[in-house]
Amino acid sequence: MGAFDTLRIAGSSLGVHQTWLDTLAHNIANVNTARSTDQDAFQAQMLITSSRAGGGVEVSGLAKSDPEGRMVHNPSHPLADENGYVRMPEIDMSSQMSQLIMAQRGYQASVQTTKNAQENYASALQIGRA
Repeated sequence: MGAFDTLRIAGSSLGVHQTWLDTLAHNIANVNTARSTDQDAFQAQMLITSSRAGGGVEVSGLAKSDPEGRMVHNPSHPLADENGYVRMPEIDMSSQMSQLIMAQRGYQASVQTTKNAQENYASALQIGRA
């Protein structure tokens, strides 16, 4: 492993975790997005990641949840059909919150790894100067 591989790998992890956090925030912000029954429900997004050759990770795609969503009886909603139904996204809030915690912790771990690598490289440079 080269001298700067740790920084490169931690940097790729930071990028993936930031994208994961953004995706979760988007899903959570749209958990109550109602649509008319003739439209698709809001589709939650999920990251697809893969490892890079030589180390690190990357976002290789996005998967989306079922566009059918769930039908909710809410006759007072302006988008309700003649039977009083609207289409809501099929998003499990507890799962989203659990993933949010995992993404935050992964991001924090990547930041700490980056800091540790920078400190180690700085120490090695000091030793080299002495």
